[in-house]
Parts: sequence; structure tokens; C-alpha cells
Amino acid sequence: MALDWTQEFLRYLQFERGYSQLTTAAYQEDLQDFSEFLKESGDSDFIKIDHRDVRVYLSFLNEQKYSRNSISRKIASLRSFYQYLLKQEVIEENPFSYIHLKKQNSKLPRFFYEKEMAALFQAAKGDKPLELRNRALLETIYGSGLRVSECAGLTLDAIDWQGEVLLIHGKGGKDRYVPFGSYAQIALQEYLTLARPLLVKKVPEHPFVFVNQRGSAITSRGIEYVFTQLIKKSSLDSKIHPHMLRHTFATHLLNNGADMRTVQELLGHANLSSTQIYAHVTKESLQNNYRKFHPRAHE
Repeated sequence: MALDWTQEFLRYLQFERGYSQLTTAAYQEDLQDFSEFLKESGDSDFIKIDHRDVRVYLSFLNEQKYSRNSISRKIASLRSFYQYLLKQEVIEENPFSYIHLKKQNSKLPRFFYEKEMAALFQAAKGDKPLELRNRALLETIYGSGLRVSECAGLTLDAIDWQGEVLLIHGKGGKDRYVPFGSYAQIALQEYLTLARPLLVKKVPEHPFVFVNQRGSAITSRGIEYVFTQLIKKSSLDSKIHPHMLRHTFATHLLNNGADMRTVQELLGHANLSSTQIYAHVTKESLQNNYRKFHPRAHE
């Protein structure tokens, strides 16, 4: 019975709430860990647990040296599961409802300074098909603040050339329009005209904008590989994940005067709190503003 309800819950997350497979898998892992704990405790029935079992599980997680963030995530997953059971009238009370853990302070997201972005764009230059694709990838993710999965899933009919916007199918099945600038427009047009037709000529027709060297739709991992190679080719000495370009997009907008609500809309964040992590400023911006506005900054 318990296993049936976990599967029902996972299907609910994926098909009704629109959660991605990765997010659903994370919930499944948390439920599986709790199930293993219950088996070792002598009773594997999810339905029978109470607040005492929850407290024992918290103690167990602490003994296993899980970080505060990991414990908070596991408890949040289980709270959601039992809230689902409560709504289905399987249980009368959510045993996790009174457990609220504060996460550790989030680290500021890593981003590129404008000079570093210039080095990346320099590394992406070239006229070969894959070089044109790489530049279009870079311009699109940085220019529109896309998630890697959103870029991989971008289709040809989602590009509104006249309106200069992209229709993005975001997390949780939420669609949004995001603009793209003239640099991204030129890079996309060159790639779609000169490169993509050559790359896809040996594969069945498909609607995805970005493709790999075999012509199939590129994956998120493939995009990560592309940017790893760009870093190696550039003068930069750091690790890169494509998501850093999304961080950079948000950081540069805010540092140049964009308001928080606009950035929230562009990023597709459901809550403003998710966007506020970008409300830091670079040391360069601090110095520039200090020199500009403080009366004693210059003689």
C-alpha cells in the first residue's frame, strides 16, 4: 500500500505539477531513503508513522553528518508527500507539518565579469558549423538568461524574429517570453542559415534549434561540454557551467539598473526571493559608484 502511494505521488508531481524528471527523481530518492530507515527501524509502513518517528529520523540524519541543506530538502520532500496523503484522506495529520528547518545561508552565485565574457566571445569566434553553433549558444543563453534545459529544448517555431522574443517552456510547465538582443539575433541567423542545415542533413527532420555534431538535438550535458571547451580555448582559468551564464545575465542586468521584478520575470522565477540572491554587486560596481557619488572620493 505504501509503495503504491509513493508511486501515485511521483506521478502527481510529474504529470499534474509539471515537475521535471530530475526533480521527481530527487523526491523519489528522499522517499526511498526514508523507507530504508523505516525498514531498519522495524516497520516500513509509511502510513503508521507519527511525530516521534519524525524526530528519530531527524536525529538519524544528523548522526549521518548530512548538511543542514540536505536535511532541509529531505524533510521538505517528506512534508510534501504526507501533505499529498492528507489531501487524499489517507492520513488524518501530516507528521512533518511542525518540522521547519532553516537552510544555511545560500552562497552567492558565480558569474562572469564583463571582461571575462569578452574572452568567452573571443573564444567562440569562427566560421565552421560547430563554431557558429557555439557562438549562437553563448549569445542565446547569456543574452536571454535561459536555463540550460530551456536552451536545449528551444524549437524553431519558438523564435519570434519580428518581436525579437523567444517563447520559453520553463519549469513547472510555465511558459514565458524573453527578449533577445541584436548580437543573439545575428548569431542565431548565421547559425540557422549557414550551419544547422549542414549538421542536420543526415538525420530525420526535427524542430530543435541547437544540434550536436551528428545533427540530433543537443542535450544539456552537450551544452556543458561546449562551454568547457570554450573555457579551455579562452584565456580564462576557471571551471564553467552553462548556468553561470544565467547568473551573469541576472547580475549584469541588476548592476546596470534593472529592477528586481523585471529580472524575476525574465528568469521565470515564481517567487521574488529566488531572484533576490542576485541583488549583490561586484567590487567593480561598488568602486565605480563610490567614485561617482561620494564627495570625498576625489580631490
